[in-house]
Amino acid sequence: MTATMNDTPDASQPTSADPVGPAPAPSPAKKEKKEDSFPVFLIKLVLVVAIFRSFIFSPFNIPSESMLPRLENGDYLLAAKWPYGYSKYSLPFSAPLLPKRIFASQPERGDVAIFKAPPGNDIDYIKRVIGLPGDTVQMIGGVLHLNGQMVRKDKIADFVIPVSPNTDCLSAEFAVTEADGRQTCHYPQFRETLPGGKSYNVLDLGPRSVDDTVPVVVPEGQLFMMGDNRDNSMDSRFPAMEGGGIGLVPQENLVGRAAIMMWSTDGSANWFLPWTWFTAARWERIGGTF
Repeated sequence: MTATMNDTPDASQPTSADPVGPAPAPSPAKKEKKEDSFPVFLIKLVLVVAIFRSFIFSPFNIPSESMLPRLENGDYLLAAKWPYGYSKYSLPFSAPLLPKRIFASQPERGDVAIFKAPPGNDIDYIKRVIGLPGDTVQMIGGVLHLNGQMVRKDKIADFVIPVSPNTDCLSAEFAVTEADGRQTCHYPQFRETLPGGKSYNVLDLGPRSVDDTVPVVVPEGQLFMMGDNRDNSMDSRFPAMEGGGIGLVPQENLVGRAAIMMWSTDGSANWFLPWTWFTAARWERIGGTF
């Protein structure tokens, strides 16, 4: 008996080309990420910057010479916001969102601190912390005294600063023409060392009315602040008045502690002459810490 060959496959039998089992479900379409609109992005950016400036670091510029020799007119620095805690003065525009200072910490003598200056409490000042609560502060013959003890003051080489759009000599007696023709100011400079060991340079321009002051006892919650340019600084030696002295500074007014120099310029740059942005920079000052 001869078998009959059937070239047509039985439709009831599966072949390798036929799918076995139910067909797979189609893959769900991948959800596209929705991009933020520009206004939303802008709001997020503002919030990030506000948080950074309020609680971490904030930039400040130096518009005067009251802190010579450490700070020069035209310096730009970053202040750390966390060392002294936070109050409404830590926030942009002194927004009254914090009823009192939180995480408060007392400064150390010798700190370079930024604060809201009395009596208006609306302008940022920068001075050195000299007297803490309970301290008695007095100037005698141009020498700082703390708690009845003379603070060590050693004469060192004059502080020399070039004349520039940001700097002019306080008076003709300090003006010098160097051998190469440059105009500079030479100021008498001293090294002052506080009882705790902190030392820094100060300027003493000679006999002045502020060389002798009455003793001041710093009350609780207050600070006695002074500029390093002792004869050219309106500070806690003068009563608080708008455009004048600042008197004793409430610790509540503290904004931050000077941390790092991020830029410095002598003021000779012209926005329309880009190369002057580099020639005006005081490169040797950038990056310095406090």
